[in-house]
Amino acid sequence: MSTIPKTHLISGFENQGSYEEIKTLEVEAPQITTGSDVIIKNKYAGLNFIDGYFRQGVYPSTVRPYIFGREASGVVAAVGKDVTKFKVGDSVAYLSGNTFAQYTKIPETYTQILNLGSGSLSEKEYETYGGIFLQGLTALTFVNDAYKVKKDDFILVWAAAGGVGTFLTQFAAQKGANVIGVASTSEKLEKVKKLGAKYVINYKTEDVVARVKEITGGKGVIATFDSVGKASFETSLEALSRKGTFVSYGNSSGVVPPLAITRLSPKNITLLRPQLFGYIVEKDEWEHYSKFLVDSVKSGKVEFEITKIYPLSEYAQAAKDLESGTTTGKLVVKIPQ
Repeated sequence: MSTIPKTHLISGFENQGSYEEIKTLEVEAPQITTGSDVIIKNKYAGLNFIDGYFRQGVYPSTVRPYIFGREASGVVAAVGKDVTKFKVGDSVAYLSGNTFAQYTKIPETYTQILNLGSGSLSEKEYETYGGIFLQGLTALTFVNDAYKVKKDDFILVWAAAGGVGTFLTQFAAQKGANVIGVASTSEKLEKVKKLGAKYVINYKTEDVVARVKEITGGKGVIATFDSVGKASFETSLEALSRKGTFVSYGNSSGVVPPLAITRLSPKNITLLRPQLFGYIVEKDEWEHYSKFLVDSVKSGKVEFEITKIYPLSEYAQAAKDLESGTTTGKLVVKIPQ
């Protein structure tokens, strides 16, 4: 067991609200209190829209201060006396709350963690592992579990140049699907094409439904992966074909209003609101998907790009950049050591 300092730095909020509520705070650091505790000293943590939803009050939270972060890479800094699967010095990557912090505590039994061994990783590897899992695994589980993408399917991917969108585009294209990528600029659309999208639509200058009908010969897409939410819901619904599947998974433009379930009947539409964690509860599920993702990135089969790294103290600006809709790829924060 190594010594953990009494306090550590975190990024979080005391009050829900605007970007001004984001604070860098010095708070009590987690300590070993049971034999099964594992404490990780974080190196890099990925930005994700879900933190904005908690900050804005879209999702409830009660613990204060609320600590941002849902994924990270780092090094095991301390373990309880009964821990056998981890030792001090092991490099790890994992999914968990409270990762925008110098230290995070999890139990040894926690399943959503990948032990990368005792050898020190390169800085680039820590960067990659710190930001790959939440968005990469979301996309991977969605194209296999939420809707099982098949060869020749016509698939609509919203925000296709964003974090989850880039993974969705690549994984669906690799399955032989005809990916229709939706984005807001010509630069983003060019990127989406390079990732494997067969068709692209600029939603700011084109009629998405009209283009989808043109591309699909009037039938519509068999599945839409929609992270935008309120602003795109009706468009996604209209763009779907008979027996189509609507995978709604984000609120970047606002929460989708309540709808009458009978609206799904005319085309026998399946509507899902999945979350990643429902697909990786069991250890074998986590291991299957996480290893597939890591192997895909290592082998170059899937492109993963970290476009900007922010110091933890500048998370407020990072959140503004992410939520503005102007970024591409993955944003991460570097945790002070």
